[in-house]
Amino acid sequence: MNILIIGASKSGEAAAKLAKKLGNNVYVSEFKPQNEFDEKLIIEFQKLGINFEFGGHTFDNITNYDLIIVSPGVPRTAEILKIAEQNNIKIISEIEFAYQNCKNPIIAITGTNGKTTTTTLIAHILNNSGKKAVVAGNIGIAFSDIVIDIDPQTIVVLEVSSYQLDRIDKFHPNVAIIMNITPDHLKYHGTMEDYVETKWKINSNQIEKDLLILNYDDSYLLNKNLLTQNVKYFSLTEPEMGAFVRQGMIVLKEQHKEEEIMPISQIGIKGQHNVYNSLAAILATRSFEITNENYRDALSSFAGVNHRLEFTRELNGIRFYNDSKATNVNSTWFALNSFDTPIIWIAGGRGDNNDYSLLDDSVKKNVKTIVTIGEEADNIGKHFAEMKTIYNYETIEQAIFEAYNLANEGEIVLFSPACKSFDMFTNFEHRGDVFKIIVNKLV
Repeated sequence: MNILIIGASKSGEAAAKLAKKLGNNVYVSEFKPQNEFDEKLIIEFQKLGINFEFGGHTFDNITNYDLIIVSPGVPRTAEILKIAEQNNIKIISEIEFAYQNCKNPIIAITGTNGKTTTTTLIAHILNNSGKKAVVAGNIGIAFSDIVIDIDPQTIVVLEVSSYQLDRIDKFHPNVAIIMNITPDHLKYHGTMEDYVETKWKINSNQIEKDLLILNYDDSYLLNKNLLTQNVKYFSLTEPEMGAFVRQGMIVLKEQHKEEEIMPISQIGIKGQHNVYNSLAAILATRSFEITNENYRDALSSFAGVNHRLEFTRELNGIRFYNDSKATNVNSTWFALNSFDTPIIWIAGGRGDNNDYSLLDDSVKKNVKTIVTIGEEADNIGKHFAEMKTIYNYETIEQAIFEAYNLANEGEIVLFSPACKSFDMFTNFEHRGDVFKIIVNKLV
């Protein structure tokens, strides 16, 4: 089979290698110039016999391909995809291609916020309980990187984004979770309705024996015509079936049986959002014979993930937290409501039709001062100007110094941008790493 890979980043590279190992003729087409990629990638493509082009897409021979695998985030409007559709060439995502070559049990997690922590926590619970689990997909390694050599007993725990779900065909997780849905990636999807429908694709191929897990407290996830009857909910209230919180205890309700798992105060990672993440993780792993004792051990020992409310340092009684993964307003809402001491909030980056009014109550209640950076600095400043004092700086280094100077002992400097990173950084990981380096240099 002749396969064309669109995009040479992590997912595209992994799909190309997998396709070649399976005996296909593979060609990689990347819009960005070659000098933006590591030379090791080029050497490996040459070694494996994978042909490639950088700096644009060639259209004249597209009918030679039987299948196109598109990397996440490649715009639907890309000319090469339009031409492929006109020629009736099948287009799938990298996770779809990997899925078609994987027989392992799959737990897949999507949603606007909480995906990464929940995915990592599920794998932590499974591995901590003597099972074999590996994290892949939108975090860690690409799905296509693991399917050849993976142990048949290993459970694949996948974080999947709306970009990755956009081009699925038969992708069929045994357990699917939608954490929540709030406005995000609207420049790609065009409308909120399209974004919501794309998230729901995670359930599109599930059958009766599969499990769908939904957030009972999210209006986008209720009153839907579901494709499977095996549905469980997680909530801070009390749904008919699932995991919830009652008087500070995590309670699991299954059929006519109800169990108290542990107090939420013993969860190792703090914040209301991490209660939701823990509830979802419990439901996702219950069918893999995890005991209540295993849950208590795993949830109390889990330290969280990088760049998500990550404690960075305490200096002169001032605590610094890196929440660079907060790339949208909803994620920052959780961060601003995770502390009971005054916050000096550093925010800004590239906007995505951000509605900052969602943060008004949290800012009034919890934030002492706002320090802004990036393309959205003016919009953030204008919105909150009547509520708080705003300081705007050109660089993240200047913003951190100012935040430190503004903070008193016992207060918190919180870097929770509520924006994408691409105006100043490669990605949110790069942004968070820079924050930590600067904070650790403060004297």
